[in-house]
Amino acid sequence: MSFTVFRLFASLRPLLGRLSLPAALEREPLEREPVDYPFAPTDVAQLHRLTPHAPADALDDQTWRDLLLDRYSERLSGATSIFGRQMLYRRLRAGADDGEAALRRARIEGLLAEPARLDGLQRTLRALRHADIEVAALLFDPALAAPLAPGWLRVWFLIPLLLIASIAAALLLSPAAWLLTGVAMYLLVAPQMRYRERMEEWQRSRTALQMLLRVCSLMDGSAHPLADDFQGRGAPAGRIGRALARRFGIELVPGAKEYLDWFMLDNVRHYFRSTALAFERRIFLQECYLLCADLEADVALARHLAWMPSWCWAERSAADALALDGGVHPLVDGASALSITLDGKGAFISGQNGVGKSTFLRTLGLNLAAARAFGFCYARHARLPAIPVVASMQNEDSLLGGQSLYIAELARARELLAAAGGAGPVVCLIDEIFRGTNHEESVSAAAAVLDELARRALVVVSSHNLVLGPLLAHRLAPWRVGRGPDGVLALEPGVLGRTNGIALLAEHGFDLAVQDRAERVARWLAGQRHAEVGADLLDD
Repeated sequence: MSFTVFRLFASLRPLLGRLSLPAALEREPLEREPVDYPFAPTDVAQLHRLTPHAPADALDDQTWRDLLLDRYSERLSGATSIFGRQMLYRRLRAGADDGEAALRRARIEGLLAEPARLDGLQRTLRALRHADIEVAALLFDPALAAPLAPGWLRVWFLIPLLLIASIAAALLLSPAAWLLTGVAMYLLVAPQMRYRERMEEWQRSRTALQMLLRVCSLMDGSAHPLADDFQGRGAPAGRIGRALARRFGIELVPGAKEYLDWFMLDNVRHYFRSTALAFERRIFLQECYLLCADLEADVALARHLAWMPSWCWAERSAADALALDGGVHPLVDGASALSITLDGKGAFISGQNGVGKSTFLRTLGLNLAAARAFGFCYARHARLPAIPVVASMQNEDSLLGGQSLYIAELARARELLAAAGGAGPVVCLIDEIFRGTNHEESVSAAAAVLDELARRALVVVSSHNLVLGPLLAHRLAPWRVGRGPDGVLALEPGVLGRTNGIALLAEHGFDLAVQDRAERVARWLAGQRHAEVGADLLDD
């Protein structure tokens, strides 16, 4: 009979093993090479969403998209864990005050000065990359609480006792006792089925927390100057890490873990016990998270700068001035280095089709965001204001929302005016304002809105409507993007003298007769503009 019972358990084991947590997740995965998991943008944004910052100072969603900062953030965070990625995102989105900027610069300069120690820190932080789930929500979301353990768990030991007693009764007294065995097995299987998904997700979160605690322990014993903040955290981190782990040695006996899980409810009990511990020590875990994420972000930035051919530490300028000497875009290979200086006025940027006006606006915007968040930018020299950027570059119509392009542009223009009228100064970057309506109304509306916007903020706008240049000269200094005699792209004062929109017709396969008719219409339109153009048109 005892052999029959053993065979019964043995036959159940494959089924139970499929339902139980994977054994590989129970062990620390430090022996394998970490994988850079493709976290969703919403995961990377969790820390920024859940931790305090001044909303008015954070870059808004459209600016983030218009300046392609998701791609830039990915470039910064290569071979970086989710913790470092979330911190880099938060810094770039929220910016830094002067004190934070000075501290971060000192840390990054120290890492750049000691490449060997930089490599050593990267190896120490390698364990963080084993985390395949973000835990910022778990640690920082005030709405979350530890799951409440069911009341029956306090008398869990009665279930295996019932199983043993029923089997003994069935073998020694009556086969009818097998019914009780079935009841006992149901009571053991039901919690596994009910909590399986929660336990699997918690196992991944628990691994991420253990990686944080491991790095805190390692840094506590490090002689690196950046390890000072970790001092005294190694011992409590070790204790919490051991308490979060399953019992030592259960993997040494084949099948021990599965039998403990299914016949002693060990995994269910550990789930509720370890989640309660994590929430009990939540403040300590938050501190570990921020320390590790900050350090990894600094290491990522130092590694990034070590590979960049052109960058500089940005000096701070007044809110209505900036100077970018030889600025480039780090995501554009072989980008032309462009320079611009503004003092008290914004800029009206003109240039032929396809010459790179939009790319320049993104270059300026990214450098402003990087200088504000990290203290450096991609130029030979720079003086930039540490203020938020607000961009309007990719407005689109919405078929589903029933919103035309012009209505979308008007909505964004109102948002820019609201940002410019807020508590602090901003820089506004605008590409092709009001292209969703006819030429006359586009120029009229753009002139009025830009005049008001430039009165409140530092504005840099690009447009094919060249008449806006002289109209707004009292607010915006004219600059044009073009190629010099050597073919090199340059930015210089002045408004574009000759457009190329009609000339491109022939270059792109249109008949010369089409181009000739277009030129005649253009001359007729130019003759219709008799009204005097001047700044007095915008006077109140």
